[in-house]
Amino acid sequence: MAQTAFSQDDILEFKAGATRKLAEHAVALKYEGLPQAVINITKRCVLDTLGVTIGASGLIEESLVLRDYVKDQGGKAESSIWGFGDKVTAMQAAFVNGSMGHMLDFDDIGGGHPSIVTVPVAFCIAEKLGGVSGKDLITAIAAGVDVYIRGNRAITVNDWTMTEGWFATQLFGYIAGAVTASHLLGADADQMENAIGIAYNQLAGSRQMATPASTHMRAMQAGYSGQGAVQAAELAALGIIGDKEVFEGRYGIYHNYVSHRTTEPDWSELTGELGTLFPVLKQLGTKVWPACGYTRPVNAAIIYMRETHNIDPATVEEIEVRGGQGATRLLSEPPHEKARPRISIDAKYSIPYTCSIAMLNGDVRLGDYLDDALQNPVHHAMGDKFRYVEDPEASAKSPMPIVTIRTNDNEYQHQVTSLPGDVNNPVSQERLSDKFRDAASFSATPIADSSIEEVVSLCATLETLDDATTIIRLVT
Repeated sequence: MAQTAFSQDDILEFKAGATRKLAEHAVALKYEGLPQAVINITKRCVLDTLGVTIGASGLIEESLVLRDYVKDQGGKAESSIWGFGDKVTAMQAAFVNGSMGHMLDFDDIGGGHPSIVTVPVAFCIAEKLGGVSGKDLITAIAAGVDVYIRGNRAITVNDWTMTEGWFATQLFGYIAGAVTASHLLGADADQMENAIGIAYNQLAGSRQMATPASTHMRAMQAGYSGQGAVQAAELAALGIIGDKEVFEGRYGIYHNYVSHRTTEPDWSELTGELGTLFPVLKQLGTKVWPACGYTRPVNAAIIYMRETHNIDPATVEEIEVRGGQGATRLLSEPPHEKARPRISIDAKYSIPYTCSIAMLNGDVRLGDYLDDALQNPVHHAMGDKFRYVEDPEASAKSPMPIVTIRTNDNEYQHQVTSLPGDVNNPVSQERLSDKFRDAASFSATPIADSSIEEVVSLCATLETLDDATTIIRLVT
């Protein structure tokens, strides 16, 4: 975010006691104080997160590995592993569900992936407690997401996740999840502040997990955040004292992790208008395609040109991707390897592969990342037609790359200004519900169609539920 035109006194006021202010805000937040728009987006996040997590249980083999791993550890049967049905400790369930929730790279997006580090945590704590109301669940998730997005938006270092090498989902996920868990546990301001401070001691999240190629850590980082969040909240509830001044301190987040050593974060973004302004409404979007968010502007441009000009994929000779953000190049090169990903997570981090599907089919779906699809020579051939061109001037003008499709008799060019699923271009409730239905159909333990439809309905009316964990019983 750009620096705002506040006076030095204003800046000091926003900065002073920032962590304590966030803790007090999170504790004081009530369902009745949430704008209807925040309630609505939170309910959508719940449905979306449930779907992509359940889908991973049956689509990604590492899900079974993690399920078996925590089962072998033993422990109290407190919370469910989605898509499987096994009950383990709340910490263990948060680890597995959080990891699975990011395996498909289909969870919502907004400065990272805030829902996957809050929604699974909320349900794990809710089950451990024997159930919580839908209103309480919504409020706890909203509190965690609010702290997450505020913390992220305060950063003024340009393109910080790439230049600094951190993954925002895990970095802020520990704290956001701890806020959500502590809210459900009935924390007072001291306990909430301690939970944030305990979570701070676990902060991590290097982008090395996707450089030069993705590893299983790409998804599991969110699981570590969830696990650490539950632990932080539980320890704080037992009286353990956490670090103070986690955000504003001498060795706080912005100094240690974002190189805010000579420049100031935008403190107004962190603590301004707490309880009245909810930046989630400005930032959180829904993924319509199951791949890395940086593939979206290329997908959107290709699908737009394909439909507008009725382009026959068989006539395509070259697809040029010019400029864009630093990640655009990262997802485009080396081109030969990017066109032939060996595993699904590499395919999701590949513009030549993912966007070749968009060119061939006019859409990208979960089934496009199964082994048969990854080995399809038709996909490889189209992927080989992609070419990335670095263009600093174009990148300076817009974070969206310029996409050119050259056919055997014509040339088409488009640069999107907004992305499907973003806050200014939201997906319909029906498309979101269809996304859930598609993902839930891949559950490790098959879910009846009637149960899938009931979950869709219950999430839409979540605030009316006396016990929100009713939803979990339908998907486990």
